[in-house]
Amino acid sequence: MTDYPQSTDQKSKKRRSRKVRGIFYWSLVREFASVGLLVFSVLLGIVLFTQLIRFLSESVSGLLAVDGIMVMLGFSSLNYLPVLLSVSLFLSILITLSRCYRDREMVVWFSSGIGLTRWIRPVMAYALPVVALIALMSLVLSPWALSKADEYKRRLDSRDDVSAATPGAFRESKQADRVFFLEDVDTEKKRVGNIFVQSVQNGKDGTMVAKEGFQETAANGDRFLVLLNGTRYEGIPGQANFKIAEFERYAMRIEPVELRQELPNLKAYSTRYLLQHPTSWNMAELEWRIGLPLSALILALLAIPLSYVDPRAGRSLNLINALILYMFYNNMISLTNSWVGREKIGVIAGLWGLHLLMFALMLALFYHRASVFSWRRWKK
Repeated sequence: MTDYPQSTDQKSKKRRSRKVRGIFYWSLVREFASVGLLVFSVLLGIVLFTQLIRFLSESVSGLLAVDGIMVMLGFSSLNYLPVLLSVSLFLSILITLSRCYRDREMVVWFSSGIGLTRWIRPVMAYALPVVALIALMSLVLSPWALSKADEYKRRLDSRDDVSAATPGAFRESKQADRVFFLEDVDTEKKRVGNIFVQSVQNGKDGTMVAKEGFQETAANGDRFLVLLNGTRYEGIPGQANFKIAEFERYAMRIEPVELRQELPNLKAYSTRYLLQHPTSWNMAELEWRIGLPLSALILALLAIPLSYVDPRAGRSLNLINALILYMFYNNMISLTNSWVGREKIGVIAGLWGLHLLMFALMLALFYHRASVFSWRRWKK
């Protein structure tokens, strides 16, 4: 008769323990996700803003067509997503656990029997889907986006002068012998309005102004810009003997521009191509792509011991140390990849050496932090 109440008490304690663990688990995962989404949104906004400024400056200088800005912005954002996700994952775990230390929630969890290693399970539940997404972006989507961006930009650069002209802006021809100004451009009807063209022929400047024009293709395939109802001024600058001629129809040949066949950069090669052509620099690029999800996973675990806040040392000291460690880790990945490309170290050493070192550092920090907590508990 005396064993029945004891077994009931044991069952109730187990239920309470499971309930506490469930609250601990899901509350952390939700907070990780909310903080990570906020950090990712801020970082993505900063990247999009800086890239937009860069593409606008290229468009103003004539290096990029206006209608290609948004497309290039989309491809560029896909390239930056793996790094942004890795930074967001690390910062979200670090900020959340640091808040738990500052608000004394850690004391409550440690008093409930939840040790430091128990934090690995909710962190991994939040980190593993993000790491899988980083691997997908790094190995597949980012190279695809870069290759498409290079192809799209080559097509924009290979358009003829009239097709690439921006309404309301002066544009120099590919041969640098003409300057166009088109007020209106109708690409579907291939008609332009209020045209200004300045060219240099035989040492004389020629300027033509026409109300409208259109594109015409001859039987041999040559393309012409036909100006209607305009005026041509021709002469030498500084002299008064300019010739003025009015015309009803004037045809200018549009020089064809061949599609440039440029090899894509190394980051635009597919992962399958890198595996099929194992050169030193291809292996270095492959290690960078594999290293992104590996480093994201190790950094997620490193954030657990790094999040400890010592009230006597200041609340932001752990964040500074964590950011320094992150920059060191990221720079060392780039450095080891460069060494692999230059064949200073082997492929296996370049891929696993640094990550195993950081994994060992993570274990040492876990051991150190757990030993400190155990010593304080024994002392009390």
